[in-house]
Amino acid sequence: MAVDVLLGLQWGDEGKGKIVDVLTKEYDIIARFQGGPNAGHTLEFEGKKHVLHTIPSGVFHRDVLNVVGNGVVIDPVIFKGELDKLIAQEPDVLKRLKISRKAHLILPTHRLLDAASESAKGKKKIGSTLKGIGPTYMDKTGRNGLRVGDIQLDNFLELYDQLVTKHKQLLSGYAGFEYNLDELEPTWFAAIEYLRSLDIIDSEPYFHTNLAAGKTILAEGAQGTLLDIDFGSYPFVTSSNTTCAGACTGMGIAPNTIKNVYGIFKAYCTRVGSGPFPTELFDTTGETIQANGREFGATTGRPRRCGWLDLPALKYAININGVTELMMMKADVLSGIGNLKICTAYKYNGEIIDHLPYKLQDDLIEPIFTEVPGWDEDLMQMTSEDEFPETFNSYIAFIEKEVGVPITLVSVGPDRAQTILRK
Repeated sequence: MAVDVLLGLQWGDEGKGKIVDVLTKEYDIIARFQGGPNAGHTLEFEGKKHVLHTIPSGVFHRDVLNVVGNGVVIDPVIFKGELDKLIAQEPDVLKRLKISRKAHLILPTHRLLDAASESAKGKKKIGSTLKGIGPTYMDKTGRNGLRVGDIQLDNFLELYDQLVTKHKQLLSGYAGFEYNLDELEPTWFAAIEYLRSLDIIDSEPYFHTNLAAGKTILAEGAQGTLLDIDFGSYPFVTSSNTTCAGACTGMGIAPNTIKNVYGIFKAYCTRVGSGPFPTELFDTTGETIQANGREFGATTGRPRRCGWLDLPALKYAININGVTELMMMKADVLSGIGNLKICTAYKYNGEIIDHLPYKLQDDLIEPIFTEVPGWDEDLMQMTSEDEFPETFNSYIAFIEKEVGVPITLVSVGPDRAQTILRK
């Protein structure tokens, strides 16, 4: 069998968690392949809202196994807190959760380094979630990191002390930054003991064995393509590969095992934190979209910047990931806005281009918009594509023509039931 990949095509927050939850019934295994507790995947069903940070979004389905892959970074304290909440609702959740030995651990000093580094940047902050993600990936690539499998070794404390000594030396370089590691370590080590009790596996052979047995796997990405460390709006990016290629390195699967690539995007654009945003709105329309869409970060609570749909950026993300199907989220938020704008090209350094340039600087790039009719109908009440207003159908058709990939699913509300499959 093959692996299908689901990922975001914008700056994150596209609604991946909901769609993984919707699609989970078609799969045997759901696997997270990168990121960490900086992710916030929101699911709503049966009148309840759930936010997952590290655990795969298929966890609420009792017949599906969930794997935290080797490409993920884990904060044991946050992970335990997340599981405690889940177990209160789903007592058997641990029976369907597995963790890769090769996933890296976020130490308390990683979080301190994150805070110290971001504070030192002043106005040049990148908008870190301050979860220690960046420093953890830096230790991973610097070959200094601690992995989940290390907690099963006899010399784990020695390895921990070696890395913390290095971190303390780095922290000493941030003048005026104060911290108390003694206050943080007891909770962290208690969470490590808890982590030892979970099902820790060699995840690569686990995936290979299940694929050979005909099992179906959905790889779940975090953040979005435009935050990819290589292909995003650098340096305002995350520290991992959020693209389809990241599923291979974050799970240990071969490229030729990937079949369908589901690309999730909003009917407009949002971004949290700093960084370029060519189609950002600074008027009442942007405020209306923010309010209607409840655009506040699931992890940080920070308000999301809002803007019109950016097709050059969307096409760029589609091509990098080899997207086979598109899934549009939050179309209901645009109801009643009036005429809508779609960015179809950029004026960059005086030249008209239809691709994402190397440097997305506000003083170099100007979006070129096409105005299209909006719709007033409440999409949230609709249960079938046949009920869509003609102007909304036109909006969908315009996007499909421009990017060359079909939109096979439309979300018209936050609940899992508010999901419409297109013919």
